[in-house]
Amino acid sequence: MSALAGTTLRCYTFLDALQPQLASFMGKTARGFLPVPGQASLFVEIAPGIAINRVTDIALKATRVVPAIQIVERAYGLLEVHADDQGDVRDAGAAILRHLEVREEDRIKPTVMTNQIIRAVEPYQTQLINRSSQGMMILPGQSLFILETEPAGYVAFAANEAEKTAQVSLVQVQPYGAFGRLWLSGPEAEIDAAAQAAIAAIEGLSGKVSEKFVDR
Repeated sequence: MSALAGTTLRCYTFLDALQPQLASFMGKTARGFLPVPGQASLFVEIAPGIAINRVTDIALKATRVVPAIQIVERAYGLLEVHADDQGDVRDAGAAILRHLEVREEDRIKPTVMTNQIIRAVEPYQTQLINRSSQGMMILPGQSLFILETEPAGYVAFAANEAEKTAQVSLVQVQPYGAFGRLWLSGPEAEIDAAAQAAIAAIEGLSGKVSEKFVDR
């Protein structure tokens, strides 16, 4: 919890190099400045959501980063910024942390809420998925990995690490809202490797355990 008007740092995660599919997905779906593969990126999620407007202002005035995503919901707010220079992105993050009067370790530790692999997906189910996705298409017979994280913003980090590891297709990623959601498709062995990388990425991040999971 921040000393700044009760603001909570829910997600704070640095991506050292945006992978081609994630960068392209952001470029297709985001309304801000479109990233390109290889740029460094930072995802910040806070509560309450309205405070993300000031966070964006702080980051842009302090550094040369540009935003691709700003989501302002009542409960949570999400900001993504990126730049060619990793130093600019890290400086933006430092400015945000100073403004919120928190440290990186004050972020909420991410939790894998659900993960599942559907193998040899049936043709009719692939049609349902493809109708609602904004990324790559899943083809009949491929395997599908589905991941949910809490807080939501961390799912972008999971997607990026999975893409580094395996030859898979990014079907959909939603890094905002109550839960982050990721869909990846591909050959069975590649999906197994991607799932392992995505889950390890989430479980490897530090932070404070959310109060809702303390007694679990």
